[in-house]
Amino acid sequence: MAESIELMENAEEFYFPGNKTGVLVIHGFTGTTQSMRFLGETLAEEGFTVYGPSLKGHGTDPEDMETTSYRDWIRSVGDALEILNKTCDEIFITGLSMGGTLTLYVAENSSSIKGIMPINAAVHMPDLIKTYDSLRDTKTRFVDGIGSDIKQKGVEELAYAKTPVKSMKELIALSMIVRGNLSKVETPAMIFSSTVDHVVPPENSQEIYDSISSNDRELVKLENSYHVATLDNDKELIAEKCVEFVKGISKN
Repeated sequence: MAESIELMENAEEFYFPGNKTGVLVIHGFTGTTQSMRFLGETLAEEGFTVYGPSLKGHGTDPEDMETTSYRDWIRSVGDALEILNKTCDEIFITGLSMGGTLTLYVAENSSSIKGIMPINAAVHMPDLIKTYDSLRDTKTRFVDGIGSDIKQKGVEELAYAKTPVKSMKELIALSMIVRGNLSKVETPAMIFSSTVDHVVPPENSQEIYDSISSNDRELVKLENSYHVATLDNDKELIAEKCVEFVKGISKN
């Protein structure tokens, strides 16, 4: 990230040192670490080492994000894993929305991950594809943002107010890659899915559950939250389930 670009307040990465069980916590598309802080703090309170990185191009401004690609976001995750691996001997990953997509990407390409917890992960978004196709040959650079799809009143997600059209293309490309390799996921998985989601169709989570090869897998329905479930009415349930999942598998 360029030094001249300031990070938004409350969008800072977080790192909580703990035991040798590491949990990587990944925020979503156009979002920030703010959406994952409660989950990260709850996991840290249980003694785990928790890292919530800021994905490249996020937490600054949409013009910054416009210059990044899905490969940059993958690199951000890879760099974060390297940091966790310095002190941890086992790694779990959880992520919201595109963070869940990146979680799946890592699990598809690494056999060393102990478990994954994708939350409303995106692997196929027909409306986004349709919107991008209608804009790709125009001069439109930005459209209205997708943040704060939250059922609970008075809660707001810290996310960009506008979405770069170029970045939509990058998310679609990442999603297609991940969707095509879901069968490669063999690690234990707890998949969270809001029953009402105005950003990522809930069918995505069902497809993930049906397509991965993990013997140990569970689909948890979130009945009282919209897309940004980690800030919504079910945030405590998600945190409780994630702690239970990690403790059930961890050898530490």
